[in-house]
Amino acid sequence: MGFSEGSESAGAKLFKTRCASCHTTGAGEASKTGPNLHGLFGRHTGSVAGFNYSDANKNAGVTWDQDQLFNYLENPKKFMPGNKMAFAGLKKEKDRNDLITYLKAATK
Repeated sequence: MGFSEGSESAGAKLFKTRCASCHTTGAGEASKTGPNLHGLFGRHTGSVAGFNYSDANKNAGVTWDQDQLFNYLENPKKFMPGNKMAFAGLKKEKDRNDLITYLKAATK
């Protein structure tokens, strides 16, 4: 299965509790432990200027879209072996759909 629209408000809550400690979403906001996610959709892996990515991320050759994120967020280490993201993933499809729906709005 792949991405389908979820709840933006539920995704905002997930972002706040599971992602915001490492990521920002606004234009011009600094990266934290993870890169700033502004402009995420259509961006190539490992391409935020000034962020120290793993070689796995820099060389993955992935362009982020909702389907790639849906698969990545299930199990980041399996999707991209060798990446540095310390996140086990979101196993529930609903959670991934909600988070991606939020990110589509928050990272424009």
